[in-house]
Amino acid sequence: MLFSPLSLGELELSNRLVMAPLTRLRSGKEGVPGPLVVEHYRQRASLGLIISEGTYPSPAGRSYPGQPGIVTPEQIAGWKKVTNAVHAEGGRMFAQIMHGGRVSHEDITGGHQIVAPSAVAIEGETRTYTGKQAYPVPHELSTDELPVVMQEIVTASLNAIEAGFDGVELHSANGYLLHEFLAPNSNVRTDSYGGSPENRARFVIETVNAVVEALGANRVGIRISPQHNVQGIAETDADDVRATYEVLVDTIAPLNLAYLSILHDEPAGELVQDLRARFNGTFLVNTGFGVVTTREEAVSLVADGHADAVVVGRPAIANPDLARRWREGLPVNEPDQSTFYGEGAEGYTDYPVYQPA
Repeated sequence: MLFSPLSLGELELSNRLVMAPLTRLRSGKEGVPGPLVVEHYRQRASLGLIISEGTYPSPAGRSYPGQPGIVTPEQIAGWKKVTNAVHAEGGRMFAQIMHGGRVSHEDITGGHQIVAPSAVAIEGETRTYTGKQAYPVPHELSTDELPVVMQEIVTASLNAIEAGFDGVELHSANGYLLHEFLAPNSNVRTDSYGGSPENRARFVIETVNAVVEALGANRVGIRISPQHNVQGIAETDADDVRATYEVLVDTIAPLNLAYLSILHDEPAGELVQDLRARFNGTFLVNTGFGVVTTREEAVSLVADGHADAVVVGRPAIANPDLARRWREGLPVNEPDQSTFYGEGAEGYTDYPVYQPA
């Protein structure tokens, strides 16, 4: 079943393998995808669906040097070349819209203020254009500023459609802005956007609704990562986690989004499967950063009914023809982690497709 077609929104996917959004930092200081990025995604068009790397919706939302944006005309034009290349190969592609929130530094945003639900910094350092620097204490967004940030995400989503993407994925995972609103240690607000699970989920829900209003639900997916305690997130109270994500999923389920994608180390576990049942729509799973997803695991997750499709990262990095290799049981290339982040073709567009001996 992993290699059978899947309906997703109004799209028909050729298989149930989804390329994860993968930060690769090849778009330069201006955040414009160039020919190298075009070739990278074109090579992987045989996967059922490609999710782009996290793409920033505003200068303040940029998390990394070399990260692409979807703000300026040049960035939109760059992405248009990517989507044209993917579509020419018969592929489908969503843009991941990612506001980095407090996972950034003014050296990365070009002096734009770092914003977050609360003025709580991440412990540790981030890599900037001038070397490693401590994460700053972010500016706590006021209630008057929240609609501005939401509109930036809506506008970026509309820009993605203009750039030829088939839809957008809202990044509410891995410690970035939307996830920061959900987590009790990064959101210590005392207004209607903080405190209870209902309040902490409010901004995410309002953002999803705003993007759906602009694009249509069939073009909108969302990615969440409950209990994925990275980049300063601490979702450690199991009851609070369940309450928060049940509120979120129960409230957005009636919108009939294109899909819900969950990153979790127990995709067949009770929490993930309960959220799947509540969503009652196309459901994607990703087993997380700790363990590389194997062919056997991906096959079983779909065959056993735990997911409609499986999101894969590192196997897709190293194998542009992953769908064929896994379908036919062929040997696979191993990813070179030392080349995950950089500026050149090495480890990006030079992984070979399978050639019989």
